[in-house]
Order: sequence, then C-alpha cells, then structure tokens
Amino acid sequence: MARAALRKSEVRSQKAEVRTQRVDARSQTPLSLDRLIHERLRLGIISALAVNERLSFNDLKRLLDTTDGNLSVHARKLEEAQYISCDKSFEGRVPRTEYRLTAAGRRALEKYLAHMEAIIQAVRE
Repeated sequence: MARAALRKSEVRSQKAEVRTQRVDARSQTPLSLDRLIHERLRLGIISALAVNERLSFNDLKRLLDTTDGNLSVHARKLEEAQYISCDKSFEGRVPRTEYRLTAAGRRALEKYLAHMEAIIQAVRE
C-alpha cells in the first residue's frame, strides 16, 4: 500500500510539473524552443522512443528513413545531453545498439510539447 501511495504522489507531482511547464511555455517565445529537440531528426528519435520502451539502431533508421551516419550523429547529441541512453551488446557475433528515452529526455519532450502547444494556442487567439 505504501508503494501505491508513493506512486500516486509521484504521478500528482509530475502532473503539477507539466501544468507549471505549460504556464511557463506561454511566456516564452518561439525562439526559446529547445533547439536540441527541435531539429527534425532528433525530435523523431525522441518521439519514437517516447512510445517504445527501447528501439535498436536499425529500427530507428528504418522508422526515420535516414542514413547510418545521420542517425549516429543526432543520437550522439541526444546521448550527450542525457536525453537518451545507448546500450551496446552482441547477439552472437553481431553488434546490437539499442536506445531508450531517459527521465530527463521525457521531461525535455514534455516541456517542448507544452511550449509548442502554447505557441499554437497563442496563434489561434
């Protein structure tokens, strides 16, 4: 029961944080968007990982229709920012690289989306 109460408390805290980010996003300008996420391919990587627990390098490459080099460069930038983590292993003798979204990456994506929603709302008003 203590775990369930703690979990509910964490969920309430996260929801409050998202609401706060939405309010903050309205006061920001389009130029203050997270440039690291705003780039098309990096946004694609983060979005794909937000709806999948983990994806292999080849899965991401196919999903985003990009080259090895392009995906590698953009994934590394997200990894350096600690938005994604990279796990390298072997299946037999074949190397396997898998990516997953970190908690910091999920928070950055939520903040980015709240900011975009605020911009869209401001344009519609």
